[in-house]
Amino acid sequence: MIQVLETTVSMDVSGTSVRFSEYSAKLNLSLDMLGRRFNGIGEPIDNLPPIIPQIMGDIVGMPINPVARDNPSDFIQTGISTIDGLNTLVRGQKLPIFSGAGLPAKEIASQILRQAKVIGEESRFAVVFAAMGITFRDAAFFHEEFERSGALQNSVIFLNLADDPTIERLLTPRCALTTAEFLAFNHDMHVLVILTDMTNYCEALREIGAAREEIPGRRGYPGYMYTDLATIYERAGRIKGKKGSVTQLQILTMPDDDITHPIPDLTGYITEGQIVLSRELYRKGIYPPIDPLPSLSRLMNRGIGKEKTREDHRNVADQLYAVYAKGRDLRRLEAIVGEAGLSEMDKKFLKFADEFENKFINQGNIERSIKDTLNLGWELFNILPKESLTRIKTEFVEKYYKK
Repeated sequence: MIQVLETTVSMDVSGTSVRFSEYSAKLNLSLDMLGRRFNGIGEPIDNLPPIIPQIMGDIVGMPINPVARDNPSDFIQTGISTIDGLNTLVRGQKLPIFSGAGLPAKEIASQILRQAKVIGEESRFAVVFAAMGITFRDAAFFHEEFERSGALQNSVIFLNLADDPTIERLLTPRCALTTAEFLAFNHDMHVLVILTDMTNYCEALREIGAAREEIPGRRGYPGYMYTDLATIYERAGRIKGKKGSVTQLQILTMPDDDITHPIPDLTGYITEGQIVLSRELYRKGIYPPIDPLPSLSRLMNRGIGKEKTREDHRNVADQLYAVYAKGRDLRRLEAIVGEAGLSEMDKKFLKFADEFENKFINQGNIERSIKDTLNLGWELFNILPKESLTRIKTEFVEKYYKK
């Protein structure tokens, strides 16, 4: 298969010849990439000279041998309570953000970008940011955030704008991940890779598949989309004997807010959980509008507990989930039977759900440590009687529950 990446102006079938060089697409890699901006295929767009490579990396990369993979177990503090407390991110994890059109996914990503850190450890930290099919306005937003946060000097930015070639969109995340692997495994850096927007990537995959007259799968997307996404997502992780790590945050806009759409559906199978943004919370003016109930971090238990976060972390998270879910159910019941039909205990659960949204979820742009997040959880438990805390060990209730 021969694919032309750029314009075909002045090319014709009779006067054009093709010579195969047995040379795959490669990227010039160097530490000088930090602080630089590139287009979707790794060419500089910041009016600075081209990169002089230390090595040249194949953008397709090599899968990490499962036997060589190290267990992700180091807690990453994002400063956002709903993530740190209930859906903890660990180093080497791949955790997508499922958003809807118009929801503040890019603001949340930029907040994580500013605040993310590994507690109690001094380490070299870098960010690789790859944007696919975004508008010039969004590109300017992220660039301003990088400059304002001071993260630009430790960042590598790849930008494929909406008016750039569609085929380039397929190469952008691969260039970004090749750069991340170079920084992590050649220079022992901890790299956070932010990929936005994976929906634009999949749309490009469908568009090119249709142009190649490939047999379509669900909703017109290629049948191999699952495999294609896996070749991107599975490049996150840690390798035994290497100090560096690659952690991925993918932003994904769900068409029509449909979590069963093929793109979020397949992404959920490959990745280790998801952060789901809620339009209902957003309409209430809550930021960040992260809905804890459908959100999930499958590696959370490896990154929390004594000597990592705090010994009561798992129990507090379980109790917060249970009480908030009960409060949400009672809201529906209240709409049917009215407040008069609820017991006093039911009213306390309802009050807890409201306070949980207004104080715990709705934290704005402030940064909270994991200790502050857990202490806030215990403050909210004061709304309920001690005997209702059935998911927390007695020793923790005695130590942290204060009326």
